[in-house]
Amino acid sequence: MTVKTEMVRARVSSQLKNDAEQVLQQLGMNVLDAIRIFLTQVTLRKEFPIELKIPNKVTLNAFSEVVTDEVYETADDLFGEVMGSEAKN
Repeated sequence: MTVKTEMVRARVSSQLKNDAEQVLQQLGMNVLDAIRIFLTQVTLRKEFPIELKIPNKVTLNAFSEVVTDEVYETADDLFGEVMGSEAKN
């Protein structure tokens, strides 16, 4: 049995396409594979397969924080610091 196919077209910037292709290549796929996976997931889930949220103030502030090379000895140390800083805000 032959499955009838349809063409899907979308316009995106060259930079977006190139950046996405580089990431997808590292995952072993191309843009066409990614589109097929996305549309398959929409069909299977009957919803948009990615949770979309508007970032809150805490998240937006985190984006602008300086990244450090700090290492924590344990997960409890990390979560203790994170939870302690949240309690102050």
